[in-house]
Amino acid sequence: MADASAAPVSADPDPDPDPEREAARTALRTGMSIALWAARQGDRPALVAPGRPEGDRTWSQLNADVNRLARALRGHGLRPGDGVAAMVSNRAEYVAAWAACLRTGLRFTAVNWHLTADEAGYIVDDCEAAAFVADARFASVAAEAAAGAPRAGLRLAVGGDIAGFDPYDEVTGAESGTDLDDPVLGRTMLYTSGTTGRPKGVDRTDNQRISRRAMPVTGYRPGESLHLCTGPLYHAAPLAFSMAGPLLAGVGVVLMDGWSESEALDLIAGHRITHSHMVPTMFRRLLALPDDVREAADVSSLRLVFHGAAPCPVAVKQAMIEWLGPILLEYYAATEGAGTFVTSDVWLTKPGTVGKPHHPEHVHILGEGGDPVAPGEVGTIYLRAPESGRFSYFKDDDKTAGSYQGDYFTLGDVGYLDEDGFLFLTDRSANLVISGGVNIYPTEVEQAMWPHPAIADVAVIGVPDDDWGESVLAVVQLRDGVAPTDDLGAELIAYCRERLAHYKCPRRVEFVDELPRTDAGKLYKRRLRDEYRAAHAAARGEDTA
Repeated sequence: MADASAAPVSADPDPDPDPEREAARTALRTGMSIALWAARQGDRPALVAPGRPEGDRTWSQLNADVNRLARALRGHGLRPGDGVAAMVSNRAEYVAAWAACLRTGLRFTAVNWHLTADEAGYIVDDCEAAAFVADARFASVAAEAAAGAPRAGLRLAVGGDIAGFDPYDEVTGAESGTDLDDPVLGRTMLYTSGTTGRPKGVDRTDNQRISRRAMPVTGYRPGESLHLCTGPLYHAAPLAFSMAGPLLAGVGVVLMDGWSESEALDLIAGHRITHSHMVPTMFRRLLALPDDVREAADVSSLRLVFHGAAPCPVAVKQAMIEWLGPILLEYYAATEGAGTFVTSDVWLTKPGTVGKPHHPEHVHILGEGGDPVAPGEVGTIYLRAPESGRFSYFKDDDKTAGSYQGDYFTLGDVGYLDEDGFLFLTDRSANLVISGGVNIYPTEVEQAMWPHPAIADVAVIGVPDDDWGESVLAVVQLRDGVAPTDDLGAELIAYCRERLAHYKCPRRVEFVDELPRTDAGKLYKRRLRDEYRAAHAAARGEDTA
């Protein structure tokens, strides 16, 4: 996952400041960047909603929306430090909620609208949201989630009615759209799941402090560049790379409402898109299009495509570079902090790398004993935390402390640095499944399936998937007397889907006589993964030696 504060705008000191650049930095430090761009290019498009013209916004219109919501939040008693949760699809009101928090000192938390009501309600309550903005598309889930979050006294419904919510347009429409006289910088606080338990908020008190080193030069040109947002804005990477980054740089955004490879190509050609962010699953689907379709597609306007969120197979990336040119920019980062990035030109000299740390001390590879390992040797990857603005897990000091080793923190990933200092990932954290660029934690899925009366034991793992990178597989040991059938497999998947968001649930169930466990009860999950990955490779005729 990407750091949602790592937008491609610099706030470093400049020995010879330019007045316009200084104004942009001041706006960034006060959460007023959209107001600045509204003053400079008010009639130009800030947001474009294909097929939904009512969702289009010029910079002036968007800035007025932000000011109205900011005043509404203040008028209902919200003060700097309070939380705001938003469960809204890719539309202007989502952007306004984020931007209003940035200029009123509030904490903005995006809620994944695929979650169940229990999962969503936990986040709204845990982030201590005093306001909850929700999309009528998710009315039933939002209403139930709000019921479990009593602190959210202000509840605003976007695009229709939600029981117990006030209409967003009525509440904000009564406010002035003029700029605030006393903006206060706010921040985002996104939730990331751990391998056990409930998700935690990743909090960074000054996460709008941007460094030149945090992102490479993007080549954004206000008034000329246009970014295509291909993913849901509740996810950290689209929020950072497809909303915060371009908007803070004065670049308009075209908001897709769901991914479609054919629509993406049409939008790139029709709007002369210059920048975008994608995940490897999107690359695979684009490459799967018929040759004549890809050859006819006009992608000549593209200048830069960010990608990350999941490992990208070398062959897939090479094919994308051959098609689009060396314009891919890969990053290795997370909600907790920035890691590395690599341009296509450099990657082609080191296929598979995720980049070279900007400083040799930024990345450490440590062995099982906690000591540094030699170049080429695999170990746990540790990233150096910034001097200020270090993350903490909201209301969880123990988890925060356990993530750091001195000035370094780990995401649990393993990899190595080669002789030239380039970082390579060899695996993700021990049990993590990455499907379509989204992190899925098996323990959570196992806990949801355990109560089913047919299950004696269950292990959830990720298995190779040509489309999604990995898909979720549940390996189930049944209780005595229960027969394994296809119908039971479907029932177990449906049972899980009643309790968790569908994307977290198994796509397939395999039955075994007994799961491999130690005498102490520890599951040999790596053995299971290796077995099923080997079976997948054998089915494809691949050599696993």
